[in-house]
Amino acid sequence: MIGQLLGHYRILDKLGAGGMGEVYRAHDERLDRDVALKVLPIGLLADESARKRFRKEALALSKLNHPNIATVHDFDSADGTDFLVMEYIPGVTLGDKLSAGPMPVQEILKLGRQLAEGLAAAHEHNVVHRDLKPGNLRLLPDGRLKILDFGLAKLVQPMGDEAVTASLTETHAVAGTLPYMAPEQLRREPVDARSDIWALGVVLYEMAVGARPFQGQTGFELSSAILTQAPPPLPSHVPTDLRAVIERCLDKEPGRRYQHAGEVCAALEAIQTGVVAPWAVLRYRLARRPWLSLAVAIVVVLMILAGLNFNRFRTLLGGIPRVQSLAVLPLENLSGDPEQEYFADGMTEQLITNLAKIGALKVISRTSMMQYKGTKKPLPQIAKELNVDALIEGSVLREGGQVRITAQLIQASTDQHLWAETYQRDLRGVLALQGEIASVIADKVRAAVTPTERARLASAHPVNPETYEAYLKGMFYLNQATPEGYQRGLAILNAAVAKDPADPLAYAGLASGYATLGHSAGARLEFFPMARAAATKALSLDETLAEAHFVLADVKLYYEWDWAGAEAEFQRAFKLNPSIAMAHYHYAWFLALQGRLDEAIKEHKRAWELDPLDPGNKSWEGWLYITGKRYDEAIEAARMSLELNPDYPIGHFVLAEAYAAKGLHDKAIEEARKAAAVDPASLRFILVRALAFAGRKDEARKLLTEQEKQRPTLWDYMAVPSAYLALGDKDEAIRWLEAGYKAHSPWLPWIKEEYLYEPLRSDPRFQDLVRRMNLPP
Repeated sequence: MIGQLLGHYRILDKLGAGGMGEVYRAHDERLDRDVALKVLPIGLLADESARKRFRKEALALSKLNHPNIATVHDFDSADGTDFLVMEYIPGVTLGDKLSAGPMPVQEILKLGRQLAEGLAAAHEHNVVHRDLKPGNLRLLPDGRLKILDFGLAKLVQPMGDEAVTASLTETHAVAGTLPYMAPEQLRREPVDARSDIWALGVVLYEMAVGARPFQGQTGFELSSAILTQAPPPLPSHVPTDLRAVIERCLDKEPGRRYQHAGEVCAALEAIQTGVVAPWAVLRYRLARRPWLSLAVAIVVVLMILAGLNFNRFRTLLGGIPRVQSLAVLPLENLSGDPEQEYFADGMTEQLITNLAKIGALKVISRTSMMQYKGTKKPLPQIAKELNVDALIEGSVLREGGQVRITAQLIQASTDQHLWAETYQRDLRGVLALQGEIASVIADKVRAAVTPTERARLASAHPVNPETYEAYLKGMFYLNQATPEGYQRGLAILNAAVAKDPADPLAYAGLASGYATLGHSAGARLEFFPMARAAATKALSLDETLAEAHFVLADVKLYYEWDWAGAEAEFQRAFKLNPSIAMAHYHYAWFLALQGRLDEAIKEHKRAWELDPLDPGNKSWEGWLYITGKRYDEAIEAARMSLELNPDYPIGHFVLAEAYAAKGLHDKAIEEARKAAAVDPASLRFILVRALAFAGRKDEARKLLTEQEKQRPTLWDYMAVPSAYLALGDKDEAIRWLEAGYKAHSPWLPWIKEEYLYEPLRSDPRFQDLVRRMNLPP
């Protein structure tokens, strides 16, 4: 057939032959691409009814779209010849590679994971391979593995198992399909995904040993070995945990094997990353050492009788203890491309956001979690630093239009692997995928998920891949929290909404970016209406975006001075996502404005629990203690913030004020100098106050005069008046406050409760200013 045309496919060369037909490399003259043609044996499809059934199922196979599965393009007939059109894949088969002997463990893990991922994707579509073997696994030059002939064993069975039986004649039994068939296949029992998992185990065994686990000189001997004999023990160079995985795949009882290929993938990834699944290892060791089973049983009984903690053993035996708090470690970028870090970070943030929608869970914020990116700290240490019960770690890979996420749940106190799974979807369905993962994790940790919360997790809309990637990239730059990052991130997000005005996430990202800039050192008032417009548009497209409700609360609080409206939007945000640390932070200041100081401190503590590595949470909590004249607690909070970041200026600022209030003026001046050295534009006024309280008023006035030469910022309208009050100049303080009112300084309303302005409380001018801001009595 070389050189001939079969339909619009020109045959180039022969690639191989088997019981299911001959395979040729051909050129698609219509689409100008090389393809693989599997020409079916004459007479295989006896009539038009069989041909229609074959076409229907072949087209179903064509819907399998995965990086590790060879794509079926079409089924066609020409000149009485039936053939399948498949993706042409260059490279060698795994069988060719195995002819050189066993493979290194890392290569087994790498290829085994890819094989398991491909199987998992097909099984999700209820497609079982039925004929998995090294000859059907092709290795590309770039190291990828592709599974060939998916589902063809079923396609050539018009009336049951006769065709497979015919292909397993005595002549072909040892060299053909039989060595990889599961016991239930040989017994003519129903075949499902677990039969593929058996074949996967055979392939993994062969990769590790260089020989198949079951041998026989005839088909009868080989079948008997598969049905009745245990495979020879794996050699000692195969790690214990990998041996456990292979042996579980090769359990003769389907119910005792892995039930999903994704479980095999997760187990292999756990071995690769050094996180050993303990139950798999324990099961293997108990099976090999019966005396150990008895010993473990005795220990367990003694522990129960003694009333000791049974949690760790319950975990090993399959139970997962209840988890009330968890943290998602930055997902590993498996692409090998540093340019894809934005995608991995975005997937991490999205998973955090979805889990945070579950009110029964405390979920640590992205800000704290990203500090562990690339860290080698032991997991129990990380969990202790974050004060959580469990950790989620995993990886993400985007390839073409597909995204794959592997997630693992780890108990914090014991470093025990509790659960793992791999998920893969088309990029358009990535939000639904994230919601599904969050729901599964919540179920695994036995969190109480309300029907409303579950419905929100399941209601994610499809995304435009191009717009969604722009959203992730824009947020990646915004989260860098640098002037350049804000500029670049906002530009990307603005371009995204211009291209796709129906995307709510891009608008929500813009809202968050503008709101953050509204609180920056160079804050401008126009940032707040820009944030409001973007948040309003986002909510018109998706009313469930908690982050957009929080932005509206922020705008109403700091810009519109709409106190009731701010309270309502805060509550809407908390109802949709109770774990937004920054929302609790700003709600604390709303409560402080209302004079509800104890509640404000409680909210600040909540923000710190959710974002324990952000020094701002503790230092500003310290400022609330100063407002309540609880100076020792303020000092303790400020010191905690400086343990996180010794150069954090607000920590030194709070210490300076607390020391000054206690009459420790030398210490106050020292801390004020440290604060001003890091942020001179914003915090030199605190040095003025420290010097004034210490009696060094001339020095303080000189410094304040120098500061007034600069163009005032919105922050200065609140800060500079407090410096004048420290110098005893109430008139100048009032003048600055009136100027701040005209400039609409976002922070001005807090003069009502701030202890800095106590000298003005009885002044009618101050009282009139407070009244004009419509502040509560």
